[in-house]
Amino acid sequence: MKVELQGQVALVTGAAQGIGKSIADRLAANGARVIYADVQYEVAAESAASQSLGVAMAMDVTRDDQVQEVMDRTVQEYGRLDILVNNAGVNTLEHRVTIDEFPREEWDRLLAVDLTGLYVASKAAAQIMRSQQSGKIINIASVVGIVPLRLQSPFVAAKAGVINLTRSMAIELGPYGILVNAIAPGSTLTDGTKELFYGEGGKFRDSVQELLNHIPLGRPATTDEIAHATLFLAAPESSYINGHVLTVDGGWSAGYMREF
Repeated sequence: MKVELQGQVALVTGAAQGIGKSIADRLAANGARVIYADVQYEVAAESAASQSLGVAMAMDVTRDDQVQEVMDRTVQEYGRLDILVNNAGVNTLEHRVTIDEFPREEWDRLLAVDLTGLYVASKAAAQIMRSQQSGKIINIASVVGIVPLRLQSPFVAAKAGVINLTRSMAIELGPYGILVNAIAPGSTLTDGTKELFYGEGGKFRDSVQELLNHIPLGRPATTDEIAHATLFLAAPESSYINGHVLTVDGGWSAGYMREF
């Protein structure tokens, strides 16, 4: 997919690797100046170096001061911010337990990044975009925010929050020329899902076929497939799409796959 993003400035959170890196790479390949923002600065710098229009900045979305510093620096150096992709997120590998057993500190950690961090970044970006009377905010939610899964209550709650926060922001910011949409990926082949399912030593490797049985396409997405969906929403041609949640899940949420 090729779109014209020449002259636009984009900031992608959690861009050091995985889905975030693929999104940042795709935006840069289509002409945008892209800030690869991540708490893992060194990894982000390596990723940004692969693109002539990429630059890395250290940013922890749970730190209001760091978020504001990156937003201020972006405007100082590039004069504007046209696209924010809220991709930074975490899940838990160890605590796959029911809500009555889920540790409070782990709940707080996930919500701080996956929902509150998105709010912090969006708030700072929206102030810039409102002064421009233009901009796009694209939130990376998850299919689990639409169809909940067991043993992931904080992640489910955070991503469901992202989906309705997306709609709320679309209503609030649309009058100022700011479009807010979301992507809801299904299972995607990343380092994290390799640790859980798809790698040789994956924690739930023996259950991977059970997971794939819920996906009509029978496979996980690639990170580039999520990036292409994001690029579609970032494109100038998507100028009347606002408050939409685009599922990229291979059909997972379309219905209950069963053989009986």
